[in-house]
Amino acid sequence: MSLHSLPIRQIAYFVPDVRAAAAAHSARYGSGPHLVNERVPVIAAWRRGEVCEFDHTSSYGQWGEVMIEFVQQNNAGPSPFHDMYPEGSGRYGVHHVALWVDDLDAEIARYNAQGVETALYAKLTEDFAFAMMDTVQELGHMTELYEPTPQLVGFYELIKSLAADFDGVDPVRDLPTD
Repeated sequence: MSLHSLPIRQIAYFVPDVRAAAAAHSARYGSGPHLVNERVPVIAAWRRGEVCEFDHTSSYGQWGEVMIEFVQQNNAGPSPFHDMYPEGSGRYGVHHVALWVDDLDAEIARYNAQGVETALYAKLTEDFAFAMMDTVQELGHMTELYEPTPQLVGFYELIKSLAADFDGVDPVRDLPTD
């Protein structure tokens, strides 16, 4: 099996302002609505094997069959975002695509065995982690991996269901907290 025989579930862009980017994408392409998660709660993160702060904000919206994520970094310093788009460079763009995998640890090991470094490993909860694999040399972007837990699948279904009735009004919204 090749590294990328799984369907792409999400395309993510690194941007300076997720709300502005989501509004512009919605206006141009009809995507949305986009739900904004301010300061995504990460309980632990490692960048290239070293403990790091991973303070970011994301927005999520549907664009046809794929989820669109816009991400912004809220803190200064090294990150998988700044690995591609150096801090202070003013450069932004496609950062990663996301794949669902059956076994996160096994997939990380498989990528590593093929010479692909783990740019980020992060935990949102004790039971939910994700990884960003540095496929930039090979593909021009990173590849995010996570397991399709019921909570994650439910979130993807929520975003897609909101898009089914989206009329372009209120294209950028806050993620419900309940």
